[in-house]
Amino acid sequence: MWTPPQLRRKCWSFLAVGLLALTGCSDSSKPGDEPGTGTDGPGVVPGTGSECLGAKFLTSLGKDRLLVGAQMEDATAKSAPFDVRYLYIAAGLFDSKDACNSCASGCTSNGASCSNSGEGCGWWGCWQYDQEPPGAYVRDFIKAAKDQGQIPFITYYEEFQASGYSEGKQQLAALNDASFLQRYLADWRFLLKQVGQEKALLQIEPDMWAYLQFFPADGKPQSTAVAVKAANPTDCGTQENNAAGLGKCMIAMARKYAPNAKVGLHASAWATKTDVSANTDPSFDVTAEANKVADFLLQVGAADTDFVTVEASDRDAGWYQETQDKATWWDPENKKLPHFRQAFSWAKAISARLNKPHLWWQLPLGNMSLANNDKHWRDNRVDYYLTHPAEVAAAGGVGFLFGAGNYEQTTPETDGGNLVKRVKAYKDAGGQAACVP
Repeated sequence: MWTPPQLRRKCWSFLAVGLLALTGCSDSSKPGDEPGTGTDGPGVVPGTGSECLGAKFLTSLGKDRLLVGAQMEDATAKSAPFDVRYLYIAAGLFDSKDACNSCASGCTSNGASCSNSGEGCGWWGCWQYDQEPPGAYVRDFIKAAKDQGQIPFITYYEEFQASGYSEGKQQLAALNDASFLQRYLADWRFLLKQVGQEKALLQIEPDMWAYLQFFPADGKPQSTAVAVKAANPTDCGTQENNAAGLGKCMIAMARKYAPNAKVGLHASAWATKTDVSANTDPSFDVTAEANKVADFLLQVGAADTDFVTVEASDRDAGWYQETQDKATWWDPENKKLPHFRQAFSWAKAISARLNKPHLWWQLPLGNMSLANNDKHWRDNRVDYYLTHPAEVAAAGGVGFLFGAGNYEQTTPETDGGNLVKRVKAYKDAGGQAACVP
Protein backbone atom coordinates (compact mmCIF):
# COMPACT_ATOMS: atom_id res chain seq x y z
CA MET A 1 0.00 0.00 0.00
CA TRP A 2 1.29 3.43 -0.90
CA THR A 3 2.80 5.40 1.97
CA PRO A 4 1.76 9.07 1.83
CA PRO A 5 4.16 11.98 2.31
CA GLN A 6 3.45 13.56 5.67
CA LEU A 7 6.04 16.30 5.75
CA ARG A 8 5.57 19.70 4.26
CA ARG A 9 8.38 20.76 1.94
CA LYS A 10 9.02 24.39 1.24
CA CYS A 11 11.35 26.18 -1.14
CA TRP A 12 11.70 29.91 -0.57
CA SER A 13 14.61 30.72 -2.88
CA PHE A 14 12.51 33.37 -4.61
CA LEU A 15 12.19 35.24 -1.32
CA ALA A 16 15.83 36.23 -1.39
CA VAL A 17 14.99 39.43 -3.26
CA GLY A 18 13.55 41.99 -0.90
CA LEU A 19 14.16 40.05 2.30
CA LEU A 20 16.61 41.04 4.96
CA ALA A 21 19.85 39.10 4.77
CA LEU A 22 20.09 36.07 7.02
CA THR A 23 23.26 37.17 8.73
CA GLY A 24 22.24 35.45 11.95
CA CYS A 25 24.57 34.52 14.76
CA SER A 26 26.10 31.37 16.10
CA ASP A 27 24.56 29.64 19.07
CA SER A 28 26.71 30.45 22.06
CA SER A 29 25.86 27.11 23.67
CA LYS A 30 28.30 24.27 23.17
CA PRO A 31 27.06 20.74 22.45
CA GLY A 32 25.46 19.40 25.59
CA ASP A 33 25.19 22.81 27.28
CA GLU A 34 21.94 24.18 28.64
CA PRO A 35 20.51 27.06 26.60
CA GLY A 36 21.22 30.63 27.62
CA THR A 37 19.26 32.22 30.42
CA GLY A 38 18.28 35.24 28.36
CA THR A 39 18.85 38.88 29.15
CA ASP A 40 16.77 41.96 29.66
CA GLY A 41 16.28 43.97 26.52
CA PRO A 42 13.87 44.41 23.61
CA GLY A 43 11.11 41.87 23.83
CA VAL A 44 8.56 40.49 26.21
CA VAL A 45 7.84 42.27 29.47
CA PRO A 46 5.81 40.01 31.78
CA GLY A 47 2.69 41.60 33.16
CA THR A 48 1.79 43.79 30.20
CA GLY A 49 -0.69 43.39 27.39
CA SER A 50 -1.37 39.98 25.97
CA GLU A 51 0.01 37.54 28.53
CA CYS A 52 -3.46 36.35 29.69
CA LEU A 53 -4.97 36.18 26.22
CA GLY A 54 -4.66 32.40 26.08
CA ALA A 55 -6.23 31.48 29.42
CA LYS A 56 -9.78 31.23 28.06
CA PHE A 57 -8.56 29.29 25.03
CA LEU A 58 -6.75 26.73 27.18
CA THR A 59 -9.73 26.40 29.52
CA SER A 60 -11.96 25.60 26.55
CA LEU A 61 -9.66 22.65 25.85
CA GLY A 62 -9.71 21.47 29.45
CA LYS A 63 -6.16 22.74 30.02
CA ASP A 64 -4.59 25.33 32.30
CA ARG A 65 -0.95 25.07 31.19
CA LEU A 66 0.80 25.84 27.92
CA LEU A 67 0.38 22.98 25.45
CA VAL A 68 3.29 20.89 24.25
CA GLY A 69 3.01 18.59 21.27
CA ALA A 70 4.64 17.23 18.15
CA GLN A 71 4.34 15.43 14.86
CA MET A 72 5.52 12.01 15.93
CA GLU A 73 5.20 8.26 15.65
CA ASP A 74 2.95 6.20 17.91
CA ALA A 75 5.76 5.02 20.20
CA THR A 76 6.95 8.58 20.80
CA ALA A 77 3.41 9.79 21.49
CA LYS A 78 3.20 7.19 24.26
CA SER A 79 6.61 7.97 25.77
CA ALA A 80 5.89 11.39 27.31
CA PRO A 81 2.84 13.36 28.51
CA PHE A 82 2.25 15.30 25.29
CA ASP A 83 -0.88 17.46 25.12
CA VAL A 84 -1.15 17.62 21.33
CA ARG A 85 -0.30 15.41 18.38
CA TYR A 86 -0.35 16.87 14.89
CA LEU A 87 -0.79 15.59 11.36
CA TYR A 88 -0.30 17.02 7.87
CA ILE A 89 -2.93 16.68 5.18
CA ALA A 90 -0.87 17.37 2.07
CA ALA A 91 -1.70 15.49 -1.12
CA GLY A 92 -3.71 15.47 -4.32
CA LEU A 93 -7.47 15.59 -4.77
CA PHE A 94 -10.07 13.16 -6.06
CA ASP A 95 -10.89 13.58 -9.77
CA SER A 96 -14.66 13.75 -9.27
CA LYS A 97 -16.55 16.89 -8.30
CA ASP A 98 -17.12 15.62 -4.77
CA ALA A 99 -15.39 13.23 -2.41
CA CYS A 100 -15.49 9.55 -3.33
CA ASN A 101 -17.98 7.28 -1.58
CA SER A 102 -15.74 4.24 -1.99
CA CYS A 103 -12.01 3.70 -2.36
CA ALA A 104 -12.47 0.22 -3.83
CA SER A 105 -14.23 1.28 -7.02
CA GLY A 106 -14.98 4.39 -9.03
CA CYS A 107 -12.47 6.62 -7.24
CA THR A 108 -9.40 8.10 -8.94
CA SER A 109 -6.86 10.80 -8.21
CA ASN A 110 -4.94 12.28 -11.13
CA GLY A 111 -6.19 9.37 -13.19
CA ALA A 112 -4.89 6.65 -10.85
CA SER A 113 -7.22 4.21 -9.10
CA CYS A 114 -7.60 4.60 -5.34
CA SER A 115 -8.24 0.90 -4.77
CA ASN A 116 -5.59 -1.09 -2.93
CA SER A 117 -4.90 -3.01 -6.14
CA GLY A 118 -3.96 0.20 -7.94
CA GLU A 119 -0.57 1.87 -8.29
CA GLY A 120 -1.22 4.30 -5.47
CA CYS A 121 -3.84 6.91 -4.69
CA GLY A 122 -2.87 10.56 -4.51
CA TRP A 123 -5.92 11.49 -2.44
CA TRP A 124 -5.44 11.25 1.34
CA GLY A 125 -9.05 10.08 1.78
CA CYS A 126 -8.08 6.64 0.49
CA TRP A 127 -4.80 6.09 2.34
CA GLN A 128 -6.35 3.04 4.01
CA TYR A 129 -7.91 -0.39 3.50
CA ASP A 130 -10.22 0.18 0.55
CA GLN A 131 -13.19 -1.69 2.03
CA GLU A 132 -13.60 0.95 4.72
CA PRO A 133 -15.41 4.23 4.07
CA PRO A 134 -13.00 6.91 2.81
CA GLY A 135 -11.42 9.15 5.44
CA ALA A 136 -10.14 6.48 7.83
CA TYR A 137 -6.68 8.08 7.68
CA VAL A 138 -7.98 11.10 9.61
CA ARG A 139 -10.53 9.25 11.73
CA ASP A 140 -7.88 6.79 12.90
CA PHE A 141 -5.46 9.62 13.68
CA ILE A 142 -8.06 11.38 15.81
CA LYS A 143 -8.82 8.15 17.67
CA ALA A 144 -5.13 7.41 18.27
CA ALA A 145 -4.58 10.90 19.71
CA LYS A 146 -7.67 10.68 21.91
CA ASP A 147 -6.66 7.24 23.19
CA GLN A 148 -3.48 8.85 24.53
CA GLY A 149 -5.37 11.78 26.04
CA GLN A 150 -3.94 14.09 23.37
CA ILE A 151 -5.65 16.78 21.33
CA PRO A 152 -5.53 16.07 17.59
CA PHE A 153 -4.15 18.96 15.54
CA ILE A 154 -4.57 18.83 11.76
CA THR A 155 -2.69 21.04 9.32
CA TYR A 156 -4.58 21.36 6.04
CA TYR A 157 -1.88 22.08 3.44
CA GLU A 158 -3.59 21.04 0.23
CA GLU A 159 -3.79 23.99 -2.14
CA PHE A 160 -0.17 23.94 -3.30
CA GLN A 161 0.08 20.15 -3.29
CA ALA A 162 -3.06 19.70 -5.39
CA SER A 163 -2.76 22.73 -7.67
CA GLY A 164 -0.15 21.27 -10.02
CA TYR A 165 1.67 24.61 -10.04
CA SER A 166 5.02 25.67 -8.64
CA GLU A 167 4.99 26.93 -5.07
CA GLY A 168 4.42 30.63 -4.55
CA LYS A 169 2.88 32.99 -7.06
CA GLN A 170 2.05 30.26 -9.58
CA GLN A 171 -0.03 28.16 -7.19
CA LEU A 172 -2.34 31.12 -6.51
CA ALA A 173 -3.58 30.99 -10.12
CA ALA A 174 -5.42 27.75 -9.32
CA LEU A 175 -7.66 29.60 -6.87
CA ASN A 176 -9.53 31.29 -9.71
CA ASP A 177 -10.15 27.99 -11.49
CA ALA A 178 -13.72 27.16 -10.45
CA SER A 179 -13.34 23.48 -11.34
CA PHE A 180 -10.22 23.07 -9.20
CA LEU A 181 -11.60 25.15 -6.34
CA GLN A 182 -14.83 23.15 -6.33
CA ARG A 183 -12.88 19.94 -5.69
CA TYR A 184 -10.58 21.69 -3.23
CA LEU A 185 -13.43 23.03 -1.09
CA ALA A 186 -15.25 19.71 -1.37
CA ASP A 187 -12.11 18.07 0.03
CA TRP A 188 -12.01 20.60 2.89
CA ARG A 189 -15.68 19.82 3.60
CA PHE A 190 -14.92 16.09 3.55
CA LEU A 191 -12.08 16.54 6.04
CA LEU A 192 -14.30 18.59 8.33
CA LYS A 193 -16.94 15.87 8.24
CA GLN A 194 -14.34 13.32 9.36
CA VAL A 195 -13.64 15.55 12.36
CA GLY A 196 -17.38 15.90 12.94
CA GLN A 197 -18.23 16.55 16.58
CA GLU A 198 -14.74 15.81 17.87
CA LYS A 199 -12.60 18.36 19.67
CA ALA A 200 -9.62 19.15 17.49
CA LEU A 201 -7.34 21.98 16.40
CA LEU A 202 -7.40 22.86 12.69
CA GLN A 203 -4.80 24.98 10.94
CA ILE A 204 -5.85 26.25 7.51
CA GLU A 205 -3.21 26.45 4.78
CA PRO A 206 0.10 27.59 6.29
CA ASP A 207 2.07 29.81 3.86
CA MET A 208 -0.84 30.40 1.48
CA TRP A 209 -2.06 33.52 3.29
CA ALA A 210 1.50 34.85 3.28
CA TYR A 211 1.80 34.33 -0.48
CA LEU A 212 -1.54 36.10 -0.95
CA GLN A 213 -0.08 39.10 0.89
CA PHE A 214 3.44 38.87 -0.51
CA PHE A 215 2.76 38.86 -4.25
CA PRO A 216 0.06 41.49 -4.97
CA ALA A 217 1.63 44.93 -5.36
CA ASP A 218 -0.77 46.42 -2.81
CA GLY A 219 -0.60 43.44 -0.43
CA LYS A 220 -4.39 43.23 -0.21
CA PRO A 221 -6.51 40.06 -0.31
CA GLN A 222 -9.02 41.74 -2.61
CA SER A 223 -6.34 41.88 -5.32
CA THR A 224 -6.29 38.11 -5.90
CA ALA A 225 -9.28 36.74 -7.79
CA VAL A 226 -10.73 33.54 -6.32
CA ALA A 227 -13.76 31.71 -7.76
CA VAL A 228 -15.42 31.30 -4.36
CA LYS A 229 -19.10 31.62 -5.29
CA ALA A 230 -18.96 29.36 -8.34
CA ALA A 231 -16.90 26.73 -6.53
CA ASN A 232 -19.11 26.43 -3.46
CA PRO A 233 -22.44 28.27 -3.74
CA THR A 234 -23.94 26.12 -0.97
CA ASP A 235 -21.55 27.16 1.79
CA CYS A 236 -19.99 30.33 0.42
CA GLY A 237 -22.42 31.90 -2.03
CA THR A 238 -22.43 35.21 -0.15
CA GLN A 239 -18.65 35.58 0.05
CA GLU A 240 -16.47 37.81 -2.13
CA ASN A 241 -14.67 36.32 -5.12
CA ASN A 242 -11.21 37.04 -3.76
CA ALA A 243 -8.79 35.86 -1.08
CA ALA A 244 -10.82 37.54 1.65
CA GLY A 245 -13.87 35.57 0.59
CA LEU A 246 -11.89 32.33 0.49
CA GLY A 247 -10.60 32.71 4.04
CA LYS A 248 -14.02 33.57 5.42
CA CYS A 249 -15.55 30.71 3.44
CA MET A 250 -13.16 28.09 4.86
CA ILE A 251 -13.59 29.35 8.41
CA ALA A 252 -17.39 29.33 8.09
CA MET A 253 -17.27 25.78 6.73
CA ALA A 254 -15.27 24.68 9.76
CA ARG A 255 -17.91 26.13 12.08
CA LYS A 256 -20.67 24.37 10.15
CA TYR A 257 -19.19 20.90 9.70
CA ALA A 258 -16.81 20.60 12.69
CA PRO A 259 -18.50 22.78 15.33
CA ASN A 260 -16.37 21.62 18.27
CA ALA A 261 -13.04 22.19 16.54
CA LYS A 262 -10.84 25.22 17.13
CA VAL A 263 -9.67 26.82 13.91
CA GLY A 264 -6.69 29.04 13.16
CA LEU A 265 -4.82 30.73 10.32
CA HIS A 266 -1.04 30.94 9.97
CA ALA A 267 0.97 34.17 10.37
CA SER A 268 4.26 34.19 8.47
CA ALA A 269 7.10 36.49 9.52
CA TRP A 270 8.10 37.05 5.86
CA ALA A 271 4.67 37.89 4.40
CA THR A 272 5.47 41.62 4.15
CA LYS A 273 8.67 40.96 2.13
CA THR A 274 10.74 41.61 5.25
CA ASP A 275 11.63 38.50 7.22
CA VAL A 276 11.32 39.65 10.81
CA SER A 277 12.70 36.37 12.17
CA ALA A 278 16.04 37.18 10.51
CA ASN A 279 16.18 40.90 11.34
CA THR A 280 19.53 42.18 12.63
CA ASP A 281 18.66 45.89 12.89
CA PRO A 282 17.92 46.88 16.52
CA SER A 283 16.02 49.98 15.36
CA PHE A 284 13.58 47.97 13.24
CA ASP A 285 9.93 48.36 14.28
CA VAL A 286 8.92 44.74 14.88
CA THR A 287 5.44 45.63 16.13
CA ALA A 288 4.60 47.72 13.08
CA GLU A 289 5.66 44.89 10.77
CA ALA A 290 3.61 42.37 12.76
CA ASN A 291 0.58 44.64 12.50
CA LYS A 292 0.78 44.51 8.69
CA VAL A 293 0.52 40.72 8.77
CA ALA A 294 -2.24 40.75 11.37
CA ASP A 295 -4.26 43.34 9.45
CA PHE A 296 -4.12 41.16 6.35
CA LEU A 297 -5.27 38.12 8.32
CA LEU A 298 -8.16 40.11 9.77
CA GLN A 299 -9.30 40.86 6.23
CA VAL A 300 -9.40 37.15 5.39
CA GLY A 301 -11.43 36.26 8.48
CA ALA A 302 -9.05 35.90 11.42
CA ALA A 303 -11.46 37.72 13.74
CA ASP A 304 -13.69 34.64 13.54
CA THR A 305 -10.92 32.15 14.36
CA ASP A 306 -9.81 30.83 17.76
CA PHE A 307 -6.03 31.08 17.52
CA VAL A 308 -3.20 31.90 15.13
CA THR A 309 -0.15 29.76 14.41
CA VAL A 310 3.38 31.14 14.18
CA GLU A 311 6.66 29.38 13.47
CA ALA A 312 10.39 29.83 13.95
CA SER A 313 11.80 27.96 10.95
CA ASP A 314 10.86 25.08 8.69
CA ARG A 315 14.35 23.56 8.97
CA ASP A 316 16.97 22.93 11.64
CA ALA A 317 19.54 25.73 11.89
CA GLY A 318 22.33 23.18 11.47
CA TRP A 319 20.81 22.02 8.17
CA TYR A 320 20.75 25.58 6.84
CA GLN A 321 24.31 26.12 8.03
CA GLU A 322 25.78 22.95 6.54
CA THR A 323 23.77 22.55 3.33
CA GLN A 324 22.79 26.12 2.40
CA ASP A 325 25.63 28.09 4.02
CA LYS A 326 23.06 30.24 5.83
CA ALA A 327 23.14 31.34 9.46
CA THR A 328 19.60 31.10 10.80
CA TRP A 329 20.42 30.67 14.49
CA TRP A 330 18.63 32.70 17.15
CA ASP A 331 20.92 33.86 19.96
CA PRO A 332 19.84 32.10 23.19
CA GLU A 333 21.46 34.85 25.28
CA ASN A 334 19.26 37.44 23.55
CA LYS A 335 22.21 39.77 23.10
CA LYS A 336 22.69 39.69 19.33
CA LEU A 337 19.95 39.82 16.72
CA PRO A 338 18.21 37.76 15.55
CA HIS A 339 17.21 36.30 18.89
CA PHE A 340 14.31 34.67 20.69
CA ARG A 341 13.06 37.83 22.36
CA GLN A 342 12.64 39.51 18.97
CA ALA A 343 10.57 36.56 17.72
CA PHE A 344 8.44 36.63 20.86
CA SER A 345 7.89 40.38 20.43
CA TRP A 346 6.65 39.82 16.89
CA ALA A 347 4.32 37.01 18.00
CA LYS A 348 3.05 39.12 20.88
CA ALA A 349 2.17 41.94 18.48
CA ILE A 350 0.36 39.48 16.18
CA SER A 351 -1.74 38.22 19.10
CA ALA A 352 -2.49 41.71 20.37
CA ARG A 353 -3.64 42.95 16.96
CA LEU A 354 -5.78 39.88 16.28
CA ASN A 355 -6.94 39.54 19.88
CA LYS A 356 -6.16 35.82 19.54
CA PRO A 357 -3.62 33.64 21.32
CA HIS A 358 -0.81 32.22 19.24
CA LEU A 359 0.52 28.69 19.05
CA TRP A 360 4.11 27.99 18.02
CA TRP A 361 4.04 25.28 15.37
CA GLN A 362 6.54 23.13 13.46
CA LEU A 363 9.43 24.13 15.70
CA PRO A 364 12.71 22.44 14.67
CA LEU A 365 13.77 19.43 16.71
CA GLY A 366 17.55 19.59 16.53
CA ASN A 367 19.72 19.95 19.60
CA MET A 368 23.35 20.81 20.25
CA SER A 369 24.44 17.26 21.10
CA LEU A 370 23.74 15.92 17.60
CA ALA A 371 26.31 15.23 14.88
CA ASN A 372 24.93 17.86 12.47
CA ASN A 373 24.18 15.52 9.59
CA ASP A 374 21.13 13.94 7.94
CA LYS A 375 18.17 13.76 10.37
CA HIS A 376 20.54 14.64 13.23
CA TRP A 377 20.95 18.39 12.85
CA ARG A 378 21.73 20.90 15.55
CA ASP A 379 19.29 23.58 16.66
CA ASN A 380 18.40 25.26 19.95
CA ARG A 381 14.63 25.78 19.78
CA VAL A 382 13.51 22.69 21.73
CA ASP A 383 15.86 23.49 24.57
CA TYR A 384 15.02 27.20 24.68
CA TYR A 385 11.24 26.97 24.42
CA LEU A 386 10.91 24.21 26.99
CA THR A 387 13.20 25.95 29.49
CA HIS A 388 11.76 29.46 28.96
CA PRO A 389 7.99 28.83 28.82
CA ALA A 390 7.21 31.97 30.83
CA GLU A 391 8.52 34.09 27.94
CA VAL A 392 6.17 32.30 25.56
CA ALA A 393 3.24 32.80 27.94
CA ALA A 394 4.06 36.47 28.49
CA ALA A 395 3.79 37.08 24.76
CA GLY A 396 0.32 35.54 24.51
CA GLY A 397 1.46 32.08 23.43
CA VAL A 398 -0.54 29.01 24.38
CA GLY A 399 1.95 26.31 23.50
CA PHE A 400 4.68 24.88 21.33
CA LEU A 401 4.42 22.09 18.76
CA PHE A 402 7.55 20.51 17.34
CA GLY A 403 7.94 18.88 13.94
CA ALA A 404 10.22 18.39 10.96
CA GLY A 405 9.65 20.63 7.94
CA ASN A 406 10.84 17.94 5.53
CA TYR A 407 12.20 14.40 5.50
CA GLU A 408 15.84 15.48 5.93
CA GLN A 409 15.28 17.20 9.27
CA THR A 410 15.63 16.00 12.84
CA THR A 411 12.54 14.24 14.18
CA PRO A 412 11.42 13.18 17.66
CA GLU A 413 12.66 9.72 16.69
CA THR A 414 16.17 10.86 15.64
CA ASP A 415 16.94 13.55 18.24
CA GLY A 416 18.54 11.22 20.77
CA GLY A 417 15.53 11.42 23.07
CA ASN A 418 15.95 15.14 23.75
CA LEU A 419 12.34 16.20 23.10
CA VAL A 420 10.91 13.44 25.28
CA LYS A 421 13.36 14.34 28.05
CA ARG A 422 12.49 18.03 27.85
CA VAL A 423 8.73 17.40 27.77
CA LYS A 424 8.94 15.20 30.85
CA ALA A 425 10.97 17.85 32.67
CA TYR A 426 8.50 20.58 31.66
CA LYS A 427 5.57 18.54 32.94
CA ASP A 428 7.38 17.45 36.12
CA ALA A 429 8.01 21.13 36.89
CA GLY A 430 4.26 21.79 36.73
CA GLY A 431 4.07 23.31 33.27
CA GLN A 432 3.48 26.98 32.56
CA ALA A 433 0.27 28.90 33.20
CA ALA A 434 -0.97 31.21 30.46
CA CYS A 435 -0.99 34.17 32.82
CA VAL A 436 2.42 35.35 34.00
CA PRO A 437 2.40 37.09 37.43
